[in-house]
Amino acid sequence: MKKIVGVLVAGVLSLGTAVWGGEWIRVNQLGYLPASPKVAVYMSDEAVDVESYALVDDCTGEEVMRFDNPRPTAVWGQMQRTYRLDFSGCNRPGIYRLRAGKTFSPRFVIGPRVYDGTADFILRYMRQQRCGFNPFERDSCHTHDGYIVYHPIRSGQHIDVRGGWHDASDQLQYVTTSANATYQMMFAYLKNPEVYGDAYDANGLPGANGIPDIVDEIKWGLDWLNRMNPSRGEMYNQIADDRDHKGFKLPSQDDIDYGWGKGLGRPVYYCSGEPQVRGEFTNATTGVASTAGKYASCFALGAQVLADYYPEMADTLLAKARDAYRHGVEHPGVCQTASVVSPYIYEECNWTDDMELAAAQLYLSTGESSYLQAAVEYGRFEPVTPWMGADSARHYQWYPFINLGHYHLAGVDDRRVSREFTRNLRSGLERVLERAQDNPFLNGVPAIWCSNNLTAAVATQCRLYRELTGDDRYREMEASLIDWLFGCNPWGTSMITELPLWGDYPVDPHTPLIALKVGTTVGGLVDGPVYASIFNNLRGVRLSREDPYVPFQSADVVYHDDMQDYSTNEPTMDGTASLSYLLSSLQREGIETAGPDRNEYACGGIVRTDRSQRQISLVFTAADKNDGAQRILETLEKCGVQGSFFFTGEFYERFPQTVQALHKAGHYVGAHSDGHLLYCAWERRDSTLIDQSLFEQDMQAVYGRMSRAGIDPSQTRIFIPPYEYYNETIAAWARGMGLRIVNFTPGTWTNADYTTPDMKNYRSNRAIYNRVMEVEKREGLNGHILLFHLGTDERRTDKFYDRYLERLIRTLQKRGYIFTTLPEAVGK
Repeated sequence: MKKIVGVLVAGVLSLGTAVWGGEWIRVNQLGYLPASPKVAVYMSDEAVDVESYALVDDCTGEEVMRFDNPRPTAVWGQMQRTYRLDFSGCNRPGIYRLRAGKTFSPRFVIGPRVYDGTADFILRYMRQQRCGFNPFERDSCHTHDGYIVYHPIRSGQHIDVRGGWHDASDQLQYVTTSANATYQMMFAYLKNPEVYGDAYDANGLPGANGIPDIVDEIKWGLDWLNRMNPSRGEMYNQIADDRDHKGFKLPSQDDIDYGWGKGLGRPVYYCSGEPQVRGEFTNATTGVASTAGKYASCFALGAQVLADYYPEMADTLLAKARDAYRHGVEHPGVCQTASVVSPYIYEECNWTDDMELAAAQLYLSTGESSYLQAAVEYGRFEPVTPWMGADSARHYQWYPFINLGHYHLAGVDDRRVSREFTRNLRSGLERVLERAQDNPFLNGVPAIWCSNNLTAAVATQCRLYRELTGDDRYREMEASLIDWLFGCNPWGTSMITELPLWGDYPVDPHTPLIALKVGTTVGGLVDGPVYASIFNNLRGVRLSREDPYVPFQSADVVYHDDMQDYSTNEPTMDGTASLSYLLSSLQREGIETAGPDRNEYACGGIVRTDRSQRQISLVFTAADKNDGAQRILETLEKCGVQGSFFFTGEFYERFPQTVQALHKAGHYVGAHSDGHLLYCAWERRDSTLIDQSLFEQDMQAVYGRMSRAGIDPSQTRIFIPPYEYYNETIAAWARGMGLRIVNFTPGTWTNADYTTPDMKNYRSNRAIYNRVMEVEKREGLNGHILLFHLGTDERRTDKFYDRYLERLIRTLQKRGYIFTTLPEAVGK
């Protein structure tokens, strides 16, 4: 776990230093969109008065802006002083730190692409949670599910309900949370389809299948819901129960015996509409409508989402949506989950919100006015989701945490209805904002179990309200809640595993993957802080090691990055899915500023630019050899081509005249690392050989040399790794420093111009030239990045730059290609 307090080194990229101090500045570690509100929080465990603060350029060490308006806020735990530091006035893209008192914040980026890829990133956790076939294990699980319980005539019979997602770090499955997760993803996809990529197939394994990955995940959820509602009036609510909790295990190793043999099938709870009891605990079920409404809304929206990909299933889903809705009308009330050995269940108490959403979605899908009238009537039963503004609530008592039915009704073409439900949305936000006034982080969410899910819900409601009305009064709270999830909180940690990978994030989440040392919950949103009273009173909660967050805990609220604390550090499937709309909207906002990112990536680095453009980029790397510099410079000048050059620290020191000549001629001159380190093992790319501190020190050193050579580090943020070899971890660390990794487009062999005849991978100049022409003829070179070396070993007597470079450029120019520098080609 990394705790970073910034130390500025003027004139170079500065490096986070892992130390404890008495002052901290919390920021959104992922970064800030240029037009978004930007407010950091200063904390001190002493009574320090801060009268001003400054925004500092992390590349140059220069003060960019100074502010004299720190906003004093209430104490937090052991923190005697807190201030909100508003730097929204800066919208210039760059890499920065804040300085206040005697401390610096961690570095952060302001730019339009800070949220790029995040909406797809959280799908990693959703795939990891799959039941049936689990792509993380590449193995199947729970293939015998399951056996019906609580059905008046079918109890004990087998039913095929394979699929879906495991709920959290156990392997239970609930319609309550799975339906909400499915709906949240569908809602996000229809709002922001342009942000989602296709890198995985329907089974969640690497490989595009022509369908956006989020639609693959949605289909996985809808297939399961379809099985759990096999016929009209036959609905099931849950698979397995807390007898599952007998130690950590992987899904494929689940051999719990529920009465049908070890691992040979789990109980499938029928929605009986009556209280269900196993052991000593009884739930408070009063009906079926809460579950029926969730089925209906998912099926209705699913019909729309799947229409282009699975039209037959889409038709079936719309019919099932109508049936599910009617069943909810006929069986009002709430259907709670069941437990056997502990008192912990999802204690959902409201159901009219589910029926409201179902009716609203059916109205949007069919245009039938009777559904609109019913949605309004259901919506009036609960104008504001009751937890909003409250100090506490039971576990999932008011669920889902956001009422998207209100949002749909606020957008209908009926002024009276629209005004009423817009007012309802505003009323909920007002309650949360009122409660947030004394919080340094402007977070008015109660610290109940799964508080991060509530935080995501309020931020979503803020944004939806703003989009509907144009009213910005809650925009600062919206931004603060998003920032909270990415590190602007008392503990200075992101609440999403490995997002961002360069920051502080949960490294010890409550999961069998950690316990069994086989991985972690990448992309999963953890539960979040809870009241100390909850932590102290839950069964089985404890800490397994010394708490590194001790200085930031309060007597009232705690968060622990500890595997044994399932109350604050367990990722949840529905909480993760609830981020879909927020992250996709933030990414879309960036696209609207910078344009779509048409680059192609491998391992987090750009390996091809826009393939719709007839453009090629020539790039040259060098560590310690310079023999081709003059000839290459002359050739590029003769052909009217600008190139991009990437050098190690040693090269900058040894060949300053070459650097100056290239720079003066207008070529892009960038970094190739300082010490030409090997970042990851040749035999196993995901095995990183260095730590983040060494990576940052190395990059700091090379940018220092570049700065002394007269090259502005802030204008050279594209970086080619040493050996042209890296992995996703290196790419993420680079991104955290405001750098973009670029590499050659594979397949043309140009990067083999350094090989010598004694090597197995030797390629002659003629072979390299012919290979480029073959690729051009077969598929074209649009967007290709052709990489060469500025110098090669003397054993390679035939130098590509001597005879073939000009020939290659001239030939490709005749074929209509334009040569562009990398900054031009990759875009913003």
